[in-house]
Amino acid sequence: MYKNQYKLNLTKYALSLGGLTLFLTTTGVAVSAQTNQELRQISKLNLVTDSSLRQYSITDTSSPKYQLNQGRNLFEAGRFTEAVKFWEAASVGFKNQGDMVNEAWSLSYLSLAYQNLGDWQKAEVTITNSLEILKHPNAQKQGNAAILAVALNTLGNLKLSTGKAQAALKAWQDAESAYVVAGDELGKVGSQINQAQAMRALGLYRRGKQLLVNVHQKFQNQPDSIIKAKALQSLGIAFQLVGDLQESQEILQQSLKISQGLNSATDISNILFNLGNTARDLQQTEIALDYYQQVIAQTKNPQLRVDAQLNQLSLYLETRQTKQTEALLSEIKLQLEKLPASRMSIYATINFVRNFTKLSKLAGNEPISYQESAQILARAVRQAQMLGDLRSQAYALNELGKLYFEKQQLADALNLSQKALQITQEINAADISYQAAWQVGRILKKQGDNQGAIAAYDSAVKTLKSLRSDLVAINRDVQFSFQESVEPIYRELVDILLESPQPSQQNLKLARDTIEALQLAELDNFFREACVNAKPEQIDQIDNQAAVIYPIILGDRLEVILSIPGRPLSSYKTLLSSGEIENIIKQTRQSLNPIFSNDERLSISQKVYDWLIRPLESELSNSRVKTLAFVLDGSLRNIPMAALHDGKQYLVEKYSLALSPGMQLMPARSLKRDNIKLITAALSESRQGFKALPAVKSEVTGISSEVSSKLLLNENFTDTNLKQAIDSTPFSVLHLATHGQFSSQSDETFILSWNEKINVKQLGEFLQARNESQSTPLELMVLSACQTAKGDNRAILGLAGVAVRSGARSTLATLWSVKDESTAKFMVEFYNHLRQPGISKAEALRQTQISFLQNADFQHPFYWSAFVLVGNWL
Repeated sequence: MYKNQYKLNLTKYALSLGGLTLFLTTTGVAVSAQTNQELRQISKLNLVTDSSLRQYSITDTSSPKYQLNQGRNLFEAGRFTEAVKFWEAASVGFKNQGDMVNEAWSLSYLSLAYQNLGDWQKAEVTITNSLEILKHPNAQKQGNAAILAVALNTLGNLKLSTGKAQAALKAWQDAESAYVVAGDELGKVGSQINQAQAMRALGLYRRGKQLLVNVHQKFQNQPDSIIKAKALQSLGIAFQLVGDLQESQEILQQSLKISQGLNSATDISNILFNLGNTARDLQQTEIALDYYQQVIAQTKNPQLRVDAQLNQLSLYLETRQTKQTEALLSEIKLQLEKLPASRMSIYATINFVRNFTKLSKLAGNEPISYQESAQILARAVRQAQMLGDLRSQAYALNELGKLYFEKQQLADALNLSQKALQITQEINAADISYQAAWQVGRILKKQGDNQGAIAAYDSAVKTLKSLRSDLVAINRDVQFSFQESVEPIYRELVDILLESPQPSQQNLKLARDTIEALQLAELDNFFREACVNAKPEQIDQIDNQAAVIYPIILGDRLEVILSIPGRPLSSYKTLLSSGEIENIIKQTRQSLNPIFSNDERLSISQKVYDWLIRPLESELSNSRVKTLAFVLDGSLRNIPMAALHDGKQYLVEKYSLALSPGMQLMPARSLKRDNIKLITAALSESRQGFKALPAVKSEVTGISSEVSSKLLLNENFTDTNLKQAIDSTPFSVLHLATHGQFSSQSDETFILSWNEKINVKQLGEFLQARNESQSTPLELMVLSACQTAKGDNRAILGLAGVAVRSGARSTLATLWSVKDESTAKFMVEFYNHLRQPGISKAEALRQTQISFLQNADFQHPFYWSAFVLVGNWL
């Protein structure tokens, strides 16, 4: 291990860094080899699809044709600043020659380079100029369909990158039309794939996926060709990025088979790499490692070889195979030294050092010294300076600052981190900026400057809010490591804000807002897109007889913030390690199984009651509070608040209870009881490997006798029939009595219909389309047989995701699969209470739970506490 008496001297590397050339940069920090591969896929996805371009063999270096080609070569090598210079010169040269089409072509490329450098203003100006030139009669005489398609694709990418998904979709639809005129089939396919990405950004998940499926089907009957292989490769990557991993794997394997038959070595290596990434996302570690090994053995591209080795390295680390990791480190280090300078090689260097740091912590030794790591990073900074790539420079500087921080050289660490932060703010590189601000906050806290630390952390959180869709849609690595690189920022800020015995109101409000922001960020991460329009709500505006309770799990304690209408915020803490807290939460969940003794269950339940409720009993009793709304944190979401016990009675016996993904997601409106209408979709028979639910028939029959409903039962409950019913039937409640699962992954959160699993995104799209066309909102969605995924500690994210994505004002669901017969009785009783005038949804649930509690057959919390209300409780 590193010896404390040996001070790591990085200063000579840091202080030599200077000379800032300002360029705006793109979002999307590439810190993984996967993202490097995406840079190489520039002609395939979300960037220009450009299969028709001519390659010039020009030796005259002053020729604009030479400059155009040279710019392309540099761009594909990740040397964007240099590419800009050549394309600027090419555009001027073509203009002087009166060659309008090639001038427009150069400007389109130039816009793409500016986009990669994040200079959105110049990107907008150049693509606008390109399109204006192509409208000129003289340009149209020259026949410009292929160039117009390229320009429109570039425009689409710009619009999507700047949050204008509808405009992006229109541009890519126009590009498709231009590619049809040009007779470019691969370009047409690329534009369709891009359209699917825009549809996804617009929340049109089903339409986007169907478009990709249509593209796939179209190619099935075509003879094998390089174009078909490339199109399928692009399609496979598209499915991979949106999380449809099985489809991605199948399509990439099809592309691989064709490429192998045609002996296309470059395509084979790229496809193998992407198959490795998909297998990794599917948690098929050994398969992924094998794919990466094939890439390493076959590819002649040194950058791709290093990227595959880096992905192998990180997988070895994840699976704690330290011997393989140490052997691979030395090999990668040699390969990195041979790579030409580019953004991709700099990112690979940063990735390498990060993996080394992880290995040192894991293995307890240093196969490569920290001193050597500093030299490697300093070289990366110098390369970035040479390239004029401020994005890469800032990222390498920040990583170097992190190395200082690891070795407690705080002044030097702060200097580097602030320099990185300054650059990122000047070039608008928000995705690196939040990391630099986070690091500055950590250093200042360590130095005892809490106010400075709070300001830095708050800046990081605000930057994360501004990024939202970019975090998940552009940078896959940030999505993958949310719990490691995003979530801690929120928790560390709350930790500082609440560490004093009596935090100020200002600190309490900021802590509450930060936890609200974390709830929203978790949902964005769950959906792999920014899916929710948040609107801050105060509890007073929703219900002046409700209190909101925010429990927050920190490293050394549990903090709870209480919000009661008309009163200042208050807080209290329980000093326990997060490990002890998690253990008791796990025991609480387990104790709700009937096999546990009553005394044992109540004893464990009282511990959690003592954390969350006991300290505020007097405040609550002195107020008019009738409802408690919990914004639960982490694994606390896995246990029902109704089953908490004070030693005499359950919490549900005293208050109506509800869960909220955050008050900013609360629509302030109560259910109109005078005209409740249901759509009920139910599955009582065994389907797709799931057991039969025979009592479901009596459940839906009983509900139909209580309220007006349209019933889809068994073979009538298909995804198509459900969508049609939602589109054509006036209703305010959707009741789904079928198997389903909540998971921490959106693609594993579903409800079961007769013919397929309806994914949470699909369901949300069904309901959102209906909400746009009908004035009657979806007041309540009931999921009466769903459960959390076994072994998934964050599975309740899926429940919150269903609640939010559906657009329903409230969702009633179960934390575990309750007995079929008792669930049927529970639901009929719930609707009976819900129909009563003046009763809220939360109170209807409470009355139902109390009636079960008083029934000797169902008084155990297993039967009634699993039912939770998420969202608006009125």
